[in-house]
Amino acid sequence: MANTALLIIDVQKGFDEPYWGARNNPQAEQAIAMLLKQGRANKLPIFHIKHNSRFSKSPLHPSNPGNAFKDETAPRDGEPVIGKDVNSAFIGTDLEAQLRAAGVEEVVIVGLTTPHCISTTARMASNLGFRTIVVSDATAAHAGKGPDGQPIDAETMHYHALAALNGEFAKIVTTEELLR
Repeated sequence: MANTALLIIDVQKGFDEPYWGARNNPQAEQAIAMLLKQGRANKLPIFHIKHNSRFSKSPLHPSNPGNAFKDETAPRDGEPVIGKDVNSAFIGTDLEAQLRAAGVEEVVIVGLTTPHCISTTARMASNLGFRTIVVSDATAAHAGKGPDGQPIDAETMHYHALAALNGEFAKIVTTEELLR
C-alpha cells in the first residue's frame, strides 16, 4: 500500500440522529476503526474529513454537537482534518494539494454516507487520477426515496451506490480483503 492514503469521511456523531432515518451496516464504524488502527501502524497518511453543514438545523452544522467526530475514529494530533460544506471532499478544500504533496497515488475511502459524500469524493478522486478504493463494509447509507417518491431501504441505497462506482470510479473491497 505504498503511496496510499486513508480518507475517513464524515464519521460524525450527527449521523446517529433519527433525522436521517434508517441506516444499514451498523458495524461500519468498527470496520473503519480497524482500518484506522492498521493505517496508523503502517504510517499511512490519514485524512479526516468533516462535513460542516450550511444548514443550521442539520445535526452536522458546526453549532450542533453532532458535528463532532465519533470517538472510535477521531483524529489524533498531526492527522489533518479537512472541513467541507458540500458532498465532495475536494471542492473548496486543499485535499488534492495535500495528497499530491504527500506523494499519494491511491486513496482508500471509508465513512458516511455511501450514496452522497463517499460516492462524490470517490468519483472526483478517480477523475483527478488517484487509484480509488472504497471499502464496502466501512461505509453505510440511510434509506431514501426514488424520483417517484417510492421508499428505498438503506441496504439497497448502499448497494446501488457501490454498484455505480464499481469498476468505473473505484475498486470495491471489504475490510477483510483490504487487510489481506
